[in-house]
Amino acid sequence: MERFRVIGGARLCGTVKVSGAKNSALKLMAASLLAPGKSTITNLPDIADVEYMAELLTRLGCEVSINKDKSSVTIDVPEKIAHRADYDLVRKLRASINVLGPLVTRVGEAEVALPGGDAIGSRGLDFHINGLTDMGAKVHSEHGYVIAEAPNGLTGAAITLEFPSVGATENIMTAATLAKGVTTIENAAREPDVVDLGEFLIAMGAKIKGLGSHSIEITGVAKLNPTTHATLPDRIVAGTWAFAAAMTQGDITIENGRADHLELPLDKLVAAGAVVTTTENGFRVKMDRRPTAVDIATLPYPGFPTDLQPMVITLNAIADGTSLVTENVFEGRFMFVNELLRLGAKIQVDGHHAAITGIDQLSAAPVAATDIRAGAGLVLAALVSDGETIIEDAFHIDRGYPDFAAQLKALGADVSRI
Repeated sequence: MERFRVIGGARLCGTVKVSGAKNSALKLMAASLLAPGKSTITNLPDIADVEYMAELLTRLGCEVSINKDKSSVTIDVPEKIAHRADYDLVRKLRASINVLGPLVTRVGEAEVALPGGDAIGSRGLDFHINGLTDMGAKVHSEHGYVIAEAPNGLTGAAITLEFPSVGATENIMTAATLAKGVTTIENAAREPDVVDLGEFLIAMGAKIKGLGSHSIEITGVAKLNPTTHATLPDRIVAGTWAFAAAMTQGDITIENGRADHLELPLDKLVAAGAVVTTTENGFRVKMDRRPTAVDIATLPYPGFPTDLQPMVITLNAIADGTSLVTENVFEGRFMFVNELLRLGAKIQVDGHHAAITGIDQLSAAPVAATDIRAGAGLVLAALVSDGETIIEDAFHIDRGYPDFAAQLKALGADVSRI
């Protein structure tokens, strides 16, 4: 098992480049199943989850070719594809559930193991299943698999989500592209990743209206065609670097960062005392003093992203003042707090609220990453600690942050993998 070794005290300065979004690239790869032929996805992040998704698609019968620098993938989808996604791969990444919609609409059946991924709380599939059922699929769970059958194809339906679930919106949208008639999704997710997937589908020939709004309309077509598409930049990685600059009183220019996808997080950093400016192809975050504590509540986009919650908690842990962080999306996110307490943070958790009293500096100690974002948050916490911190289970961080240690070193941090 690899670990991160971090020596605290560095002020991060310089430029980083953000690659494609993990939460978009994996869904685009899954959606390629909808069209026989070769689809190419560029601006890929060099992360382990891309390899897992490539293996999953290979087992479904596709020929998958990732280029040498791992920045693009070509997926050659055959006319006939398999329909079973096995547990040994699905347990490694939750995005594997995104093959459910494409398989059931294209093949008429799908067997997908109940997914794994990060331990951040319950992420049930009820919304996915209810949507496919409304479209005429027969769905049940058996031996740890979700089994969906629609031998005569799917039919458009009016679907209202109880919660704007990203995964459910994506699965219903992909399934609807080849369904008969019109499907509407009310209370749809508005995340940039959903819009990116929709634009990929439109490039394949899908008829979709309302991307980025709470109401999406999909008119089914007889066939989709392969295409080439560039993954949008990763807003969570960009946001992580923004918080790293503020936390370490640094100055980081984030190339390929989309400030328009991070309006609320960047507003909170300005409230904390940072100076945020846009650049020709990104934005810059500079901080010259100890941060001021800020309150946040996580919400679906365009609210404050739950994936940046560990970063704002860490910022508040060394900020001037007290703050309240409310988690409204994943109840398991606060597992991260137990590790932060080992570093001396003063945090009290009550249900989905965390009350934080800032201190001048954290105290180095061994900690363990429990998920991708918690791992990144702990690395940032180690940067503002008083000595050597070892972060166990580095593989979590690798799933979402390409070359994280190397990029931190280039910004002036004393970070190594051991």
